Amino acid sequence: MQKEALKHLRTSLDAYCDKYETITFRREDGILEMALGTDGGPLVWGRQAHAELEEAFLNIGRDRDNQVVILTGTGDVFSGPVPEARDNRNKHHQSPDAWGELGWEANRLHANMLAVDVPMISAVNGPATRHAELPVMCDIVLAGEAATFQDSAHFVGGLVPGDGVHVVFPMIMGLNRGRYFLLTGQELDAKQALDYGLVNEILPADALLPRAWELARQMLAQPELNRRYSRLLLVEDLRRRMSEMLPYGLALEGLCITRPVDG
Repeated sequence: MQKEALKHLRTSLDAYCDKYETITFRREDGILEMALGTDGGPLVWGRQAHAELEEAFLNIGRDRDNQVVILTGTGDVFSGPVPEARDNRNKHHQSPDAWGELGWEANRLHANMLAVDVPMISAVNGPATRHAELPVMCDIVLAGEAATFQDSAHFVGGLVPGDGVHVVFPMIMGLNRGRYFLLTGQELDAKQALDYGLVNEILPADALLPRAWELARQMLAQPELNRRYSRLLLVEDLRRRMSEMLPYGLALEGLCITRPVDG
């Protein structure tokens, strides 16, 4: 009786399944698949996707009916596009108030994702050139044969790489590889990503999502508390590093982005 009375305090899929323009959901047997996209095609990264993912991860984490989460993209791209090459000196300038809102949102985006207390599997269906750290932060990372990983929008795009990428990539691929990746805009193909430890398996395009669902169903064979507590344990090191270093990175990125415009 008490459990039923508390249900109204928690989020349900009905409350958010049709709420976002850049995320579509489907759930079966407790496995929630979230696919990123824009207008039915690949995701075009921007402020809308940034804001929607921050809130979506919060809702996913508050929905106790989610037992495993699969994160993927739509079509043949996971996230993009690569920004156009041009003079980067002033194109990212923002007022302190505008950056205050975006920085607040960026901090919560990663925190909300790491607060999801069930296993997360990413199925990277194609190039991940914008916020490629998000699929890498999942517990299991599957890549299609055409998948690539790149940080195209930060340092080489005129921004300090301070909103999470500076934590995730050096941590997972090693300090020197991570710094090179961030400072040069290096693009890693699926095989390189596997060699660097960013990816667990490479699969043909038509086998990618079925493999993600196969692994998710394997996890469902475990007791619920085993799944939830294992996720909490295995993500704790990343959560602590992100908690310590993300605000510092966002502060430095903000100092650069709110500087006076060059003449």
